[in-house]
This record gives sequence, structure tokens and C-alpha cells, in this order.
Amino acid sequence: MELLQQPESGVAPLINGINSAQSSIDILIFRFDHPEIERALANAVGRGVAVQALIAHVNGSGEEALRKLEMRLLAAGVTVSRTAGGLVRYHAKLMVIDRCELYLLAFNFTRLDIKRSRSFGIITKDPKLVREALKLVEADAKRQPYEPGLSTFVVSPENARRELSSFIEAAKHELLIYDPKISDPAMKRLLEERARAGVEVKVIGDVSPLSSWLELRRLISPRLHTRMMIRDRRTAFLGSQSLREMELDRRREAGTILHDSAIVNQLVKTFQEDWSLSKPVKDREAGKRSAPPLAKVAKRVAKVVAKELPAVSPVLEITIREMVGERPELALDAEEVEETVRNAVKGAVKEVLQEMVEEAEHNVGLRA
Repeated sequence: MELLQQPESGVAPLINGINSAQSSIDILIFRFDHPEIERALANAVGRGVAVQALIAHVNGSGEEALRKLEMRLLAAGVTVSRTAGGLVRYHAKLMVIDRCELYLLAFNFTRLDIKRSRSFGIITKDPKLVREALKLVEADAKRQPYEPGLSTFVVSPENARRELSSFIEAAKHELLIYDPKISDPAMKRLLEERARAGVEVKVIGDVSPLSSWLELRRLISPRLHTRMMIRDRRTAFLGSQSLREMELDRRREAGTILHDSAIVNQLVKTFQEDWSLSKPVKDREAGKRSAPPLAKVAKRVAKVVAKELPAVSPVLEITIREMVGERPELALDAEEVEETVRNAVKGAVKEVLQEMVEEAEHNVGLRA
């Protein structure tokens, strides 16, 4: 097993992996703008390698950018599929070479993530991990349900909450965490419970709302993108999911739990170096001042939604009539429908706002 550490590792290990392929490459793509990787995939097709790409149905860059990528890959001879729209986002990033070597990544196939962001990935030939990754790729490409078969292969939404909860609960002495945004109430509560039990919990990233039980620092440089946890300096989780409700329960994310002592030691070393160079968050007000004004944006959006909502009522009426028809046994409770629609709208608005913030950060990083 080999650790990829960005920006130190750079793009070379990915290019070398693609160039080594003899029969097949399976790749999952959320964001992609790296010309060297694109050329390497095209060259692989040219020498007879079957390259299959599964591309996210949506990302913050919009449909047009994804469509252009799809057209370029198709023109190069890559077999391309698009993910289904059942999940809010398809955020997993991985690549399998010759069905025997897995590249499981917390970073995207982009210049920003590879050259200027703190992130990690692994290369492994562990047959169980490779087999499970291929099972996920094939299920999602065929738009069929994925059934987890390995506790160390962490997939949202199927088993991520369960496995990561167990990971945190098992901590005895220390948890070292990279996470751009810890906000899931249950996960945050677990972290605070471990801290109250005497476990030292250090977070590089953000916690919302801030907690006096968790030591928090913000990484100044490089840009923070990874999601990673180290437990008691013996075990690590590395993947694409933050401890956020959306990434645990409503998006496709993938990661793994590692017991490789050499890799865990490398991760600890990097965390300690980043921790020493990071900016402490000393109190709640410091966190509030540094956070983006998301609440103000949300209020403004909510006002617009409320003003325009009456125009939606005919669509709602038609949709409900089509679903229920004239069958009395399916009569709907008005208050229950109202509450369900309200929650659905809140969730949709929240997701759109989060995508706007993430896309703004991505564009700022590209201009930097």
C-alpha cells in the first residue's frame, strides 16, 4: 500500500498508474480538468486498453462543463457513463487499473487539488478493497443498488455513518482530524463525548457550531481539501466524506479505514506539521468572524423563495393528484404534506447554498 499526499506527490503516481495499464481502467470522476491525466487516458485507449469513465451527473461547475468533458473523453475512445440523479451529488473519486490495483482518492482529478491543496489518497492491491471498489463502480454504472460487503470500505450513504461512528467511538487516547466542515449533530456529539472521556481531539478545518471540547485550527496553506481521521496513531480513515449530514446520508462518497502502520505514521507526521503551522481558533467569535456570511445569503434566498412559492402551487396540486389519483385509501394529511414539503424545500435550498459556497471557494482557488 502506498500513500499519495498532495501537493507533495503531484500527478506523477496517477500518470504512472494509467501508463502501466495493460487491459482496463475504471475511473470515477467528480471534477476533472487535468490535461496530463486526460492525455494519459487517451493514450491508454490508443494502445488497446479498455477505459471506462463514470462521470458525476452534476457538480458545481454546471452541466455544460460536464458535457464538454464527456464529449472529449468519448472522442478519445473512452466508454462514458453518467451517474443517476438519485443522490444529491456523486462525490467519490477512485480509479482501478487492470481490475487489480485501486487508487482511492480524497482529491479530484484537477490541477487545484493536486498542485495546491492538502489531500491524500492510497494505492493498494488489497484484493478485498479492489473487489469492493469494482462492485461499487459496476453497481453505479448500471444504476443498481450497491450492497456493502466490507467494513473497511466506507461508502455513503450505505455504511458511512455506521462505520465512522464506530471508528470515533473506539478512540481511547487521541483523534487527529482533517475536515473542512464538521456539522453533523450526531458525529459532533460523539467527538465531544470522546473528549469528555479524556480523548484528545484535534481538528484542522472547521466545526459548526464551535465546541469548547474540540481543539480547532485553520490551515493557512496549502488549501484544505482532504477528509481524514487518525485514531490513537494506529488506525486511519481516508476518504471523500466530511462529517456532515449531507455527505454521510445523501451523497455518494467513498473512503477506507487503514491499519497500515507506515501509512498511519506518515499521516501523523503531516498532521503534526500542519497543526504547528495552522491558526488556532480561540473562541466562538473568532469562528463567526472568519466564516462566510451564509446566514445572510440564506435569509435573502428564503425571502425570494417565499415570494415566488405561490406560483408553484399549481404544479404541486397536479403532482399530488397524479400520485394519489382518486383512491381514498391514499388520502394525504394536509399538515403532514405541508411539513414534508417545507423540509424538502429547506433541504434543497441548503444544498444549493452549500454548492454555491463550495463553487466560490473552488473558483477563488483557481484564480489564486
